[in-house]
Amino acid sequence: MKTFHYELVKDPTYFCDNRVEAHSDHHYYENAEKMEQGIEDFRCSLNGLWKFHYAKNYGNTIPGFEAESYCCHSWDDIRVPAHIQMEGYDAPQYANVQFPWEGREEIGPGEIPTEFNPVASYVKYFEVPEKMQGRRVFVSFQGAESGLALWLNGSFVGYSEDTFTPSEFELTPYLKKGENKLAAQVFKWTSSSWCEDQDFFRFSGIYRDVYLYAIPEVHVQDLKVQTLLDESFTNAELDITLKATKGGRVRVTLSKDGGKLQTLEETLEEVSHYVMKVAAPKLWSAETPELYDLLIEVTDENGVLNEVIPQRVGFRRFEMKGNIMTLNGRRIVFKGVNRHEFSSVTGRCVSREELVKDIVTMKQNNINAIRTCHYPDAEGIYDLCDEYGLYMIAECNMESHGTWDTQEHSTERNYDAVIPGDHPEWQDMMLDRVNSTYQRDKNHPAILIWSCGNESFGGRDIFEMSQLFRKLDPTRLVHYEGVRNDRRYNDTSDMESQMYPSVEDIRAFLAKDSSKPFICCEYAHAMGNSCGAMHKYTDLSDTEPLYQGGFIWDYIDQSIYKKDRYGREYQAYGGDFDDHPCDYNFSGNGIVYGGNRDASPKMQEVKFNYQNITAKVEKDLVTVINRNLFVNTADFDCVVLLEKDGMLIKTAAMQTDAEPLSEKTYPLPVPVQTLPGEYAVTVSFRLKKDTLWAKSGHEVAFGQGVYRVEAPAETKKMAKFRVIRSAHNFGVKGESFDVLFSYLNGGLASYRYGGVEMMKMIPRPNFWRAPSDNDCGSLMPMRYAQWKTASMYLSHKYPTGGRYPGATAPEIKVTEEYAQITYTYVMPTTPESRCRLTYQVYGDGTIRTTLSYDPVKELGDMPEFGVMFKFDADYDNVTWYGMGPAETYVDRCRGAKLGIYKNKVQDNMAAYLVPQECGNKVGVRWATVTDRKGRGMLFSGDCMEFSALPYTPHELENAMHPFELPQVHYTVVRVSGQQMGIAGDDSWGAKTHPEYLLDVTKKMEFTFGFKGI
Repeated sequence: MKTFHYELVKDPTYFCDNRVEAHSDHHYYENAEKMEQGIEDFRCSLNGLWKFHYAKNYGNTIPGFEAESYCCHSWDDIRVPAHIQMEGYDAPQYANVQFPWEGREEIGPGEIPTEFNPVASYVKYFEVPEKMQGRRVFVSFQGAESGLALWLNGSFVGYSEDTFTPSEFELTPYLKKGENKLAAQVFKWTSSSWCEDQDFFRFSGIYRDVYLYAIPEVHVQDLKVQTLLDESFTNAELDITLKATKGGRVRVTLSKDGGKLQTLEETLEEVSHYVMKVAAPKLWSAETPELYDLLIEVTDENGVLNEVIPQRVGFRRFEMKGNIMTLNGRRIVFKGVNRHEFSSVTGRCVSREELVKDIVTMKQNNINAIRTCHYPDAEGIYDLCDEYGLYMIAECNMESHGTWDTQEHSTERNYDAVIPGDHPEWQDMMLDRVNSTYQRDKNHPAILIWSCGNESFGGRDIFEMSQLFRKLDPTRLVHYEGVRNDRRYNDTSDMESQMYPSVEDIRAFLAKDSSKPFICCEYAHAMGNSCGAMHKYTDLSDTEPLYQGGFIWDYIDQSIYKKDRYGREYQAYGGDFDDHPCDYNFSGNGIVYGGNRDASPKMQEVKFNYQNITAKVEKDLVTVINRNLFVNTADFDCVVLLEKDGMLIKTAAMQTDAEPLSEKTYPLPVPVQTLPGEYAVTVSFRLKKDTLWAKSGHEVAFGQGVYRVEAPAETKKMAKFRVIRSAHNFGVKGESFDVLFSYLNGGLASYRYGGVEMMKMIPRPNFWRAPSDNDCGSLMPMRYAQWKTASMYLSHKYPTGGRYPGATAPEIKVTEEYAQITYTYVMPTTPESRCRLTYQVYGDGTIRTTLSYDPVKELGDMPEFGVMFKFDADYDNVTWYGMGPAETYVDRCRGAKLGIYKNKVQDNMAAYLVPQECGNKVGVRWATVTDRKGRGMLFSGDCMEFSALPYTPHELENAMHPFELPQVHYTVVRVSGQQMGIAGDDSWGAKTHPEYLLDVTKKMEFTFGFKGI
């Protein structure tokens, strides 16, 4: 009898023992009726409560617990599937590059932590279901992290590593009648953990489904289907290979939409190969995910039905033509995301509902591709991508970032330090992972590319992984990004793949080397408030044929529900679990929030940049550019909307007929307007009928054009006002308002409208924003720190060295039209700088405000140039005429539309993991903040930027979690000429692109107005 030896867990050559060979993920049923009802008599779930013991290392486990005679009924219960860290044992730990044990135990490859390396011992008592008795019985662990040893009734069954693909074992020799005892030990860190250093939360335990399955006497163990299309894509061969336990007969039926197309009946051997010729198949793509149904009926030699197998088939051909990747003969562009398998509730144990929401959200926002970073996901997503239409890079479970991080920029590289590198002892493990990835998922048309893994440098082992993928599957391409750091085996990847290059770097690379197509397997690092200038990448795919798109990093924030000390839930990140070492909030990179999986404001820009139809709108014409590969624009409803000053005045339908990859120009069905006003013409493409992912009417693309008809100049009768002068204050009164300017305090101290005081703070020039994650990564707070102190501590006074500071007296000017007062503020910068704030008060209560500054060369540009106000929190309703509906920035506003929008002040607080700059709006013509009665303040300007939040930038900056923010007392309004772009090429050094910085080459001046309402 074999026994288990724990010492082998640290040996990279010991990664499986008595494990069932990897095979396809197909399901099988007793008969067709049960198949239609989803009744799997051959399968019995073992999900649910298991008996459980936790030990912080192997030395603290219970020896002999697996013995049949050892009673575990009194042990604690734990749910399966689940991470033990989400069930009250150990703690989640978030680490990016560093290994989670660094600084705690000094170990190297070939060693594993011993002082702290949690071991989870599981026991499940079960009886074999009646329908499974008398058959060969197996157990499937769909995912266990990171090593699993298994016993049944005291006998050692086997061992497996590879956290993210199934570990299956035959139980038949060890079963007995009545109650059986299944015992498992799951080790948090094993030898394979050196190659599972992905950028994610570190968990352990049995976190995917567990089930028993039995097989009939004649059983198809493995199924492979391939669709081989001819050069014209009008005829195909459906190539089917079956591996069976023994011979029999098989009937194979191909159907489409319920109609049978053809059937073949053949002898079934242990390995059988069949071909169906299919004329004019409907081709599968993300745009048109056409699927066929293959039904395989297996009988024994006497004609007795043993099983039926359903398999969905998508006819498509993905290949390299020259140096361009093509799908069904046409150049493909990946508009993708990296997607970690993650739930804020259950970690990497994602529910079906959460999974479907992800897929639906992606489709609704024009995302057409997923990279399964950086491991195989649970089975469900692959079926959904087939059905809904999403391309996939299916990634093997490998990342050893922590072993080569220090070598990346070294002039003398130590290749021996890199895992797996060229080490022969790691090669078999890596090849096993390739095989497991391929065998399980090979039949999914959604998978276009296999990937060897992520951020593991280069070397012979990874090259051999790519070669095995090619040997197993010549119908797909192979991806691996890490060769850019180690070009010794450049042929490892069929395409040039890089992370976070600038657009300029991509162009420069392709100018030198055009031998392969280029993709960004990661780009547009979406950490916190991000995705600025993303359009540069998507525009590049239109002008550079070799650039074939990229995958945003990443789809969802990795955050976990936690409660603060007062019982309020929040989204926790690294360090919140006292998990050290950790990488804090670097897991917050999603374009959807971790908690509810709802789209963040960044998604507005992603949807626009990824849309397949462009509408270039002029006054009376629209040019429609159709970038779909296979779909005509006639398949969508086209609706034209005409708005005047934000109000809809006309809607008209328009027929379009732009073929795939073509463009046409059409006259607009709305006349050019002549009456004075600002007009917005929006051309909107919408679904004609319901789909799996959206109802009819859902907008898939739009374009908008804006023009203005000027009104003739007219003379307005000016309302009267009077001026009140005193020793310490300057006042202006009109019929419905009065304002008070303080000489002592240096600004607008009071604005009463209708007898109600509006001001809670003297308005102040503001040059600062709460740093975003990108800002912190590029050291913006350090580089721009003087502008923060300038915003906080500027004064109309100045130090004199005496007892009292001096003060610059405000300049006052009174005309028949207005009363004007100008304050000069000294700013505590080096060298010293000054700005001026001028108020022109008119008789109707309007205050025309101008902020001016003569740039000081040594200080450079600033984060923001504007004025900050504080109002009572009762003024919590925001309406604006400008770009929306989501927040916008000068480098992230293409996906917005000009219109009138409303929300609450609190709605402008984006739920980024760490409070930071958010809620800005560009292109604002006017905005109001009002109370529930509609009373408040109106701001107006010429395409100004506007923000209304419950907090100042300084309050936001001081909080690392939303619960650390103070209670809401105010509505803080910031009106600015411009805020610097939000950036986002990466979050560890990439700065805002120069064209989205504030221009300090000449005098800066910003004018806007405000008035009580």
